[in-house]
Amino acid sequence: MTSDHRGQVEELLADYRRTRDHLASVQRDLAGITASETSPDGTVTATVGTGGVLTELVLADNAYRAHRPSQLAELIVRTTEAAAAKAAERTYRTLAPVLPADTDPAALVRGTADLTADEITPPVPPKRRAPEDEDFALRDSWMDDLGRTR
Repeated sequence: MTSDHRGQVEELLADYRRTRDHLASVQRDLAGITASETSPDGTVTATVGTGGVLTELVLADNAYRAHRPSQLAELIVRTTEAAAAKAAERTYRTLAPVLPADTDPAALVRGTADLTADEITPPVPPKRRAPEDEDFALRDSWMDDLGRTR
């Protein structure tokens, strides 16, 4: 191998190492993403990690008195969704610098970056045929069936 080629190989390897180190750094940043949100009334605080997974839920002491169970459950869901949206936005901002300029980070995370709308839309399930009605008029009473099994 000539010294020219050796120099090119060394440069390519150095570029590869820099890129790999940068990607490892981005991966660490992605793994460390968290976001918290507190409900408007302050009774619920939700913290999510990577992928919007709920990692902590704090309910104020008065949360059970301030809300009926179904209202509290809905407030927890809404607050967790808001925290997940913040985490998703942080994920997109972390990914954007390492993606090609025309790549949508949100679509990439959703797994739809290279799919068309037709490919994303779920297929319409086939209509199920209703079972034919059984003609119970021709059968003995179910009460008679009980007597036969004894």
